[in-house]
Amino acid sequence: MSKAAVPTEKEHSSGASDGHRRWVRISHWLIVLSVITLGITGVFILAAHPRLYWGEVGNDLEPALLEIPLSNNYRPAEYEPAVSFTGISDTAVSSIRTYEIFNQNGWGRSLHFLGAWFLGIAGLFYVIRGLISGHVWRNLLPGFRELAPRALWRDLRSHLALQFNAAGNGPPYGVLQRCAYASVTFLALPLMVITGLTMSPAVSAAFPWSLDLFGGYQSARTLHFFCFAALVLFLVVHVWMVVLTGFRRQLRGMILGN
Repeated sequence: MSKAAVPTEKEHSSGASDGHRRWVRISHWLIVLSVITLGITGVFILAAHPRLYWGEVGNDLEPALLEIPLSNNYRPAEYEPAVSFTGISDTAVSSIRTYEIFNQNGWGRSLHFLGAWFLGIAGLFYVIRGLISGHVWRNLLPGFRELAPRALWRDLRSHLALQFNAAGNGPPYGVLQRCAYASVTFLALPLMVITGLTMSPAVSAAFPWSLDLFGGYQSARTLHFFCFAALVLFLVVHVWMVVLTGFRRQLRGMILGN
């Protein structure tokens, strides 16, 4: 490597990009693929009963905290009249309630759990490697001075006005970027994984206190959904910011590095 290609200390202090390390790029794309898989399969799973509750019990007779219009299953008053089990053919009992594919979500659950394993392993590797290398402290967690109201307001105002500095192919990040990345890495994703494990019968049977931690199965399911909604919002804003600051350059940086 030539001497001119090595960034100097002055360039670092002026905000020049350090680029994305190889382990960051690999973790990033594994997490991206996992989140996309979890999002698609999660929609199919939720569509079988798109009603959210708080507490331990939730069913058609219980008042819902939130009803999501993904399928006809969110309108219990408009269900087909009850029939005798002897009058049902080989179709599923609930197949008459909504679109047929939404009641055949066994493949969705299997793929959802598989995607969750990849997300958990890649996310854990990212956090551990980031802590050891200093990436977390140096690039993700905002400093106390950066969290000052005046600094936050200045950064927020520039974002709302679509006024950005020349973005590099990686860190250093702005204060709002740091807050967003830290919230997703250390709050939304861990909470999503923990609530997902809580909904597993095998896990809740082995660790019954997990249900008490969230106030019941349905509470964990509701928190799981809101974490998913927060991640979707983050993903939309994240991609939008990448487009505004140079999509091809940013994408090349996340694939090939600096």
